[in-house]
Amino acid sequence: MLAALLLLFVCGCRKENIPQNSSASVTQTASFKEYFVHQGEHYATDNSIKAVEISELKFTVKFDSSAIYQTADPENQYDINKLYGFADNGALHQQFSARFGWRWSDGALHLFAYTYNNSVRNSKELGTINIGEEAHCSIKVAGERYVFTLNDNIETMPRLSTTEKGKGYQLYPYFGGDEVAPHEVRIWIREE
Repeated sequence: MLAALLLLFVCGCRKENIPQNSSASVTQTASFKEYFVHQGEHYATDNSIKAVEISELKFTVKFDSSAIYQTADPENQYDINKLYGFADNGALHQQFSARFGWRWSDGALHLFAYTYNNSVRNSKELGTINIGEEAHCSIKVAGERYVFTLNDNIETMPRLSTTEKGKGYQLYPYFGGDEVAPHEVRIWIREE
């Protein structure tokens, strides 16, 4: 019993990570998980392997001003960074997957549907969101298609996976393309 209480005390006494340079309060960010892509890196923090088998992935995302960036090569400004989603069909994500993508271009934060089917990549712009705004996102597995929802905008993408549900592993924020993050990028995600 004493060991259990000690474990509860140690695990329960951790400092909340409050976003820097953000007007968000503790209560607004407490239910969000904060991901960092450090300068010079591709992968976000907290990207451990997690198996999934789901009919729908629903989450809310928000970006701060760190999502505004300029690439070294101007052509790379139109590369799509990866946001959140899942590998599918029990395969690697570059064979079968569905996720949201994002980029800063033309003075706006654009979100995309982003898929791989039999190693063929496809994307479709879903819309733009404002810095600091919460965006409600979902990817629904619907037979031979994925249904992507960004707030009130709904788009479909082909799905060639043979599994009934999305079956694979969780996909986390990733910066790039060809280039690494030019500065630290912070993204908040809350699964629903």
